Amino acid sequence: MIYEVRTYTLKPGGTPQFEANFAEALPHREKYSKLGAFWHTDIGPLNQVIHVWPYEDLEERTRIREEAAQDPNWPPRSDGLILNMESEIYNPADFMRPMGDQALGNIYEMRSYTYQPGTMGEVLKRWAAAVPHREEYSPLAAGMYTELGGLNKWVHIWPYKDLEERNRIREEAGKNEHWPPPTREFLVKQENKIMMPAAFSPMH
Repeated sequence: MIYEVRTYTLKPGGTPQFEANFAEALPHREKYSKLGAFWHTDIGPLNQVIHVWPYEDLEERTRIREEAAQDPNWPPRSDGLILNMESEIYNPADFMRPMGDQALGNIYEMRSYTYQPGTMGEVLKRWAAAVPHREEYSPLAAGMYTELGGLNKWVHIWPYKDLEERNRIREEAGKNEHWPPPTREFLVKQENKIMMPAAFSPMH
């Protein structure tokens, strides 16, 4: 299994219209494969939408995208709203549950860590040991590392009811001796964004 994470930066104020266009076209795209999740940013880099597409492998991705491109109703109308488009391919960690139709939270925090080259194997080992302790407080929505795109990148996504719950859970988890995993020695960069699921997002 792989996940393609597509991040589009839109013109300010363009998110509602883009999501409406996407919702209208989505049933036609899902004739070929299902959407995993769709969010828009609320805190962090603004005016972004993030959509995640699961595939069995790169060969299936290529085939499905070629088939969908022949559909007259796909891709959705952009209405000139898109300023930039990025795509990254991720491998799920062994301990990650599949993304898809799940009601997990009203907000999602996406944390992106860039690690030193050659350390991802050890990073995954340490995260695998620590995640069960963190999930005593809230579930992991996704934990995956890049195969194509920005390399040496680890992304973990956490759902919450609201920002107040996020702050409380992070404070409680920070008191657990097994959390966070001891990977700071490998870290190069950390980023995060708070995202809201679209009304049509399978993961919400």
